[in-house]
Amino acid sequence: MVLSEFVDQVPGFDKLPPREKIKLIGWYLHTYEGKEHFHSDHIRACYKTLHLVTTENIGQYLLRMASYNTPDVVREKQGFKLTRPVRSQFDAKYGDQPSMQVISKLLIELPTKVPNVAEKVFLEEAINCYRVKAYRACIVMVWNLAFDHLLHWILKDPARLAAFNDAVTKRFQNNPKKAGTVITRYDDFSDELKEFEIIEFCKNANLINDNLTRNLKEKLGKRNIAAHPSTMVIGQPQADDVISDLVHNVVLALS
Repeated sequence: MVLSEFVDQVPGFDKLPPREKIKLIGWYLHTYEGKEHFHSDHIRACYKTLHLVTTENIGQYLLRMASYNTPDVVREKQGFKLTRPVRSQFDAKYGDQPSMQVISKLLIELPTKVPNVAEKVFLEEAINCYRVKAYRACIVMVWNLAFDHLLHWILKDPARLAAFNDAVTKRFQNNPKKAGTVITRYDDFSDELKEFEIIEFCKNANLINDNLTRNLKEKLGKRNIAAHPSTMVIGQPQADDVISDLVHNVVLALS
């Protein structure tokens, strides 16, 4: 997470007193930049990154914050660091759960492995949704990413496409409205078939195994729940499950 994204999560950050700003920036430096200690130069650099104008002497503020009866920071030879109570307070309020860090890393490292332009768009939107904890929207975008990948994977190989079309022909041979359906380009999928039908045809054509078929049907159901108004609560655990499953078993596995 970049600094500007972090401060956007802090209500009224720009109006906070310097002491609070310094504590928050110090926590960011510990948590997201991996600094065990920080100096006044680090804080000033963050102010500059955020386009914040300050007339305060940050070095003096840090010394004062270390001298309170209940100090905010500890001064050591290597620099300053937040006290454990302050850090724990911000960990509880702004920190990511370990699972969130794993999923965020998975999504952030994915662009180099996704060559398709449309997939990159879906991925970027999924990352943005996850960062702001819009988990319903994130599930929808990750499904779009994975399903788009599946369709391009079918089209990329003539043998796979032929097997898929054979499965379509067998299924619709007695259906006057759909007999003769043939997929030759990407838009044909959405014009002619429903998503659950595409999953079934992939299975019947032996393009995917039973486990992946079940996973895709389950995730399609979760996408439908996320995309439509309902009273069901969708939080980080549900999003993590969908993201991890679809990224590992579709986006990375089907190449």
